[in-house]
Amino acid sequence: MGEKFPEIEGGGSLILAWQVRNKKVLVVGGGEVAAGRILNLLNADAKVTLISPRDGLNPEVAHRIEQKQVEYHDRKFLPSDLDDPAIVMVLTAIDEPDDSTVIWKLCKEKRIAANIADVPPECDFYFGSVHRDGPLQIMVSTNGNGPKMANIVRRRIAATLPPNIGEAIAKVGALRRKLRAVAPGNEQGPKRMQWMSKVCVTWSLEDLCDMEERDMDELLQSYAPNQIPTFEQVRLGEQPGSWEFDGSFGWACVI
Repeated sequence: MGEKFPEIEGGGSLILAWQVRNKKVLVVGGGEVAAGRILNLLNADAKVTLISPRDGLNPEVAHRIEQKQVEYHDRKFLPSDLDDPAIVMVLTAIDEPDDSTVIWKLCKEKRIAANIADVPPECDFYFGSVHRDGPLQIMVSTNGNGPKMANIVRRRIAATLPPNIGEAIAKVGALRRKLRAVAPGNEQGPKRMQWMSKVCVTWSLEDLCDMEERDMDELLQSYAPNQIPTFEQVRLGEQPGSWEFDGSFGWACVI
């Protein structure tokens, strides 16, 4: 047939952005690893329930408890802790391998996704090394082979990114929300996506960072005729039809 398709390369993970906002996640353990897990969950607006004896709590974990950022139970894990049907995820970070395996098996019986720290075979998912800049999140995963290597690779990637890319993406997100209000119908979906892509390719990173709400409103006037003015034309208030796209491209922003 002459067509070439990507070769299958097994052994990877399906990397997803798991939305846990307002969902209940159970964390067992209160050490340094648990502190990192809890921070990731709170950044994702999850409702965190923590089970761990108070003795030996990591200072950061103790702070989360003191600030009532988590629901805390000062004791060891009990099988009945998994009876709550609202729990969507369980994370363990304890030093007792046998106890961790028990929790893993209980989670499998109840079909609850679980991550047993430092035991890759007992994980439904892995935590990668994450770079965060506002709405931008970049995760590097080694599929459980080398967490430290993931951290090194993530730092190298982050060092190559423009310092204001997070702000630019936030502005693009605001523009997308405005566009959906202007053209809300499902039939408008393909056109919305195509038009937003053209904006991201045509406007430079600096343009996107400097874009204000009035610029967004002005730019949206070009949606109906499916045209893309330059940032300067928008600032000058030129009307659609008074300019032509010259084929030049600025910074490429892939959202």
